[in-house]
Amino acid sequence: MSYTIAVAGKGGTGKTTVAALTVLRLIAAGRKPVLAVDADPNSCLDAALGVNVTQTVGAVREEAREMAGKGLSTGISKQELLELKIHGSLVESDAFDLIAMGRCEGPGCYCYANNVLKQVIEKLADDYPTMVIDNEAGLENLSRRIVRKVDLLMMVTDPSRAGLTTVDRLHGLAVEMGLACDKLAIVINRLRNGTLPEGAEVLREKTGADVLVGLPADNELAELGEMGESLLSLRDDHPLLGVMGRLLVEVGV
Repeated sequence: MSYTIAVAGKGGTGKTTVAALTVLRLIAAGRKPVLAVDADPNSCLDAALGVNVTQTVGAVREEAREMAGKGLSTGISKQELLELKIHGSLVESDAFDLIAMGRCEGPGCYCYANNVLKQVIEKLADDYPTMVIDNEAGLENLSRRIVRKVDLLMMVTDPSRAGLTTVDRLHGLAVEMGLACDKLAIVINRLRNGTLPEGAEVLREKTGADVLVGLPADNELAELGEMGESLLSLRDDHPLLGVMGRLLVEVGV
């Protein structure tokens, strides 16, 4: 199985940016190809990585259901058809591949689509040294066990007191749900003065996090976001990439 990194945390704090930076650092370290999984229904990891998702798990689930209902999948089960279509929705690039959850329609389809995504991920994972999962806000995806085990859980927040409290609460929920992870990293994003906020060290001690890092607010990154550009144009010695690189080294990736 590949080394699995899951990025979760408070909504609107830059989880997708952190996930994309992580993918780029893994590629730079030679751990390629990376499997990037966009498990947020509001898919945008593809844009951050400079690729374009044309089909999501949610979309192909609906397409497979329609084909099965019209009898167009003769000789193949609905499950097999869906798995084939999900494999076909994988976006391939030189150093990483990406698959996106997207949105589903109709009652109960998230559970079904998540189960299929879990099965496909298990089959794909052996082909990739590392997998990075960009989750929606909270722990909903991880609670659905789309992966059996998380090697590194990154919890992302902003420097606000509310953000730190949210990470504390999410960590408590993860413990209650029995979500296993070998290493925990807390990433405090968009620091205005480069200094970790009051309470950050207390949070690290309370959660038992292996790593605590801060990412400064960055004008270049903000401009790329405003223009809808990917992070691929960041120079190799960009400070944010340096921080993420040191984080990965510290946890032994």
